[in-house]
Amino acid sequence: MSIVRRISLAVLSVSTLAAAAQSTPINLAVDLTDAPRKILHATETIPVASNSQPMPMTLVYPEWIPGEHGPTGPIINQAGFTITTPSGQSIKWERDLVDMYSYHITVPAGVSQLDVKMDFLATGSGNFTEGGSTSANLALLSWNTLLVYPLNGDIQHTNVDDIMVTPSITIPTGWRFGTALEPASGATEASSHVVFQTVSLCQLVDSPVLSGRYFREIDLAPDVTPHHYLDLAGDGPEDIALSQQHIDQFSKLVRETGLLYHSRHYGSYHFLVTLSDQVAHFGLEHHQSSDDRVSEKSFVDEGMFTEAGDLLPHEFTHSWNGKYRRPAGLATANYQEPMKGDLLWVYEGLTNYLGDILAARSGIWSPEVFRDRLATIAADLNDARPGRTWRDLQDTATSAQILYDAGGSYDNWRRDVDYYSEGDLLWLEIDETIRAKTKGKKSLNNFLAAFEGLGGNTPPTVVPYTFDDIVNGLNAVVPSDWATFLRTRLDSNQFHAPEIAGINTLSGYHLVYTSKPNYWSQLNESDGLDATYSLGFTVNSAGTIGDVIIGSVGYSAGMAPGFRILAVNNRAFTPGLLRAAIDDAKGNGPAISLIVENTGYFKVININYHDGERYPQLERVDNTPDRLDDILAPLSGQ
Repeated sequence: MSIVRRISLAVLSVSTLAAAAQSTPINLAVDLTDAPRKILHATETIPVASNSQPMPMTLVYPEWIPGEHGPTGPIINQAGFTITTPSGQSIKWERDLVDMYSYHITVPAGVSQLDVKMDFLATGSGNFTEGGSTSANLALLSWNTLLVYPLNGDIQHTNVDDIMVTPSITIPTGWRFGTALEPASGATEASSHVVFQTVSLCQLVDSPVLSGRYFREIDLAPDVTPHHYLDLAGDGPEDIALSQQHIDQFSKLVRETGLLYHSRHYGSYHFLVTLSDQVAHFGLEHHQSSDDRVSEKSFVDEGMFTEAGDLLPHEFTHSWNGKYRRPAGLATANYQEPMKGDLLWVYEGLTNYLGDILAARSGIWSPEVFRDRLATIAADLNDARPGRTWRDLQDTATSAQILYDAGGSYDNWRRDVDYYSEGDLLWLEIDETIRAKTKGKKSLNNFLAAFEGLGGNTPPTVVPYTFDDIVNGLNAVVPSDWATFLRTRLDSNQFHAPEIAGINTLSGYHLVYTSKPNYWSQLNESDGLDATYSLGFTVNSAGTIGDVIIGSVGYSAGMAPGFRILAVNNRAFTPGLLRAAIDDAKGNGPAISLIVENTGYFKVININYHDGERYPQLERVDNTPDRLDDILAPLSGQ
């Protein structure tokens, strides 16, 4: 037999074995009773076709998780991974020499199922690369952290839509749970053991479970169909006691999205909100739910509520923009195929813009808070991001899979996932341009209704798009050379973000700097001083320098991240003294003299700066169309 013939038969045999998993559901049982000890347990039964002779098979651990934009499957925290037959025979697995997420096994003759056990160690900070989050009283289960699935011969022929799974959970006594999954029968949110209806592996990974001792489910906008739920789990009972005012704002968010997108692409929707200081804080989108992890007091402290105010609108918008309409390069058939992020300026950039707009339209943010946020973003991209001169906006999207772990020192020169914040500016300019060209008769809302609402109400599904689809969609609203418009901004290496012109000429406002901190600057100064737009650096209350803007007066004088300021003009450092020194130096005042320490060595640095404190603001331009305020107006009020 030729080697080609032997390989073909081997692939056919593996495909036949895996096909059994597609015709009979996998059973996946996850035990969360040890979640307070930061260890989760899973037992998985994978059916295979019985053969008269041993057959090779490959199982894979999910690597490329939708929404995470990189190979972030937290395999480093997998433990206790064993495979046996129903009779108890151990099956030895061997990790692939190149693909660390693949396990090669030989299925013994006559075996019709594999019994897999594994644990997940929830010991990290809970970020994308480390997996789920737990504390003494809550747990967020991401199913992809506790399963393997069979390849149908190879990656190219494996589709997770075709692999069916019957999931179940066991939670600690007294805990409750929320999820977009439907219980099989009889179970309630207070049940300790719940079997869910059989779903595809794709839908399972897209449907996390939030459980906790202190749990609350709130029915939002009960007049809207389908149903929407706010599921909260906190470290203590006081953490889930949000006010009726905030409940009403989230209900308004639900109504505003219906008016904006003219569609719903889910059977019901669950906001799964983890309120804890023991877990990482981020959001992850899903078709019928969102995984929103915020600080413990975020829903009961007014300042923290505002600070996190764009998170739920952002992740909710992803149900349309990202989950339903998805860039073709991110619409992969399984979790092993690498994703291409070149259109993340739409996936995340447009969502960032819409999340901020919806926070304002729903009343979570006041118009003033929104404008201060926009001013901060505009100032950062216009005056404090010299990395624009070598890394364009397009590359921040293309390179997403290596940039999520970036940030920190000299990030202004490196640039990281700037397609989020610059996406705000880009899509605002598009919105304002449409309004200007049509004299207010059309807006980005028209594009969204057609693009995100394509097909009307649908079950969860994926409709991919390309760059040309975006251009064609914009042209359907108002004809223009949108391709050149977009490429000019995506490929620009100019120091100042080109989208700033859209704010200064189209919005009815323009970017200015004043000596008064805006809302977000004040938050940044809760533990120090934000001198980004004056001296070119930030400093905390202990005197430690954060980032330093390349080319700023502070950088030119010799400052660097990690330096510690010991004295300001010969007095022991405090943020207040540094602020006073900036004010005293304004005009013809003296240079600012700093004594700094760098890894045990000391020196004097003199900063010759005389322009005073500078904080970004948006200032209204008289006798111009007030398009920005028109954009922020609730659709339900029009």
